[in-house]
Amino acid sequence: FTISVAQLEFWTRKGKPAQPGDLLAVEICNLGPLPGDEWGFTASFDRENGGGFLTDHFPCATKAIWYFEGIYAYSPQIPGVRFPGLTHPGIVGTAPSRELLNIWNEREREVEENGLKHLKLCEVLHSRPLANLPSTKGCHLGKIQKGTPEWEKIANEAARTIPGRENGGNCDIKNLSRGSKVYLPVFIEGANVSTGDMHFSQGDGEIAFCGAIEMSGFLELKCEIIKGGMKEYLTPMGPTLLHVNPIFEIGPVEPRFSEWLVFEGISVDESGRQHFLDASVAYKRAVLNAIDYLSKFGYSKEQMYLLLSCCPCEGRISGIVDSPNAIATFAIPTSIFDQDIRPKTKVPVGPRLVRTPDVLKCTYDGNLPITKNPSATT
Repeated sequence: FTISVAQLEFWTRKGKPAQPGDLLAVEICNLGPLPGDEWGFTASFDRENGGGFLTDHFPCATKAIWYFEGIYAYSPQIPGVRFPGLTHPGIVGTAPSRELLNIWNEREREVEENGLKHLKLCEVLHSRPLANLPSTKGCHLGKIQKGTPEWEKIANEAARTIPGRENGGNCDIKNLSRGSKVYLPVFIEGANVSTGDMHFSQGDGEIAFCGAIEMSGFLELKCEIIKGGMKEYLTPMGPTLLHVNPIFEIGPVEPRFSEWLVFEGISVDESGRQHFLDASVAYKRAVLNAIDYLSKFGYSKEQMYLLLSCCPCEGRISGIVDSPNAIATFAIPTSIFDQDIRPKTKVPVGPRLVRTPDVLKCTYDGNLPITKNPSATT
């Protein structure tokens, strides 16, 4: 699960590095697929290997290959679909200080050790990893030689780059495309900006986990140091001055769609159990609602799981105050399909598309329980 990124230092023209407490403005000037590598893939992990947002419904590892035609993407595994991508890096972040790293490791270890007992959300997301703690497994430390005391020490302390945190990092925000600007807190001298995880396109939430269109790409950044910017512009959202969060500006280059089909979900799970204002449960229901609906048009549910993870869908928390239900919505641009997917009267709805080829899929041989909606289509 380690995501390897390039780590760079940015300096002012006077040769003075960014200092802790500064704000680093990182502008995305240009990006795209590597010339000659105009393709990518979307995948979900096996449930025993990390799964995804809907891993209890889709326990098998799956994969679809996408090919790029300029700004558009299409997949032989998901026929009848073509859409413009909003290319972006999944990772943009700065390095943590030792103090912040200790905060991360302590709180994430607490979740890993006690989460199943104390967090209600674990009942909904089942056996997904609760946290990814420092580990020597799959650890990449550049020029530091593996097996040395230095390597062992760093590997057992360094934060995994799976989640986004106070430093930015792997936030997978699809809107951070050309012309966007991210304002990142600086925690150490030099900032040590890292970036990577290039995506051709992604839906809000990246629900399949490896769920954007992952690709090889290039990225050009422009950085500016705002001296003392952390204190001036970022308000701590926790008990220390380090508990801040980045802010960003969206660039002017985005696909524009005029017609959407929007699916709603509430915080009631598959068993009919009521949850209190749980936006994760509501979002899960909205996405499953969309997948089941689109499977009526000749697609497999695995095809739609991967598609909705990588196409330009819009997810929203539409209501979070009316107890007991949070309301989540999941909007799909209808023009990405080559058929009309809207509900209609007196028009047969059915599998116009042949269900082959399907997405590439492995079998699931694990023993973890699988969730099924008893009222859903097969």
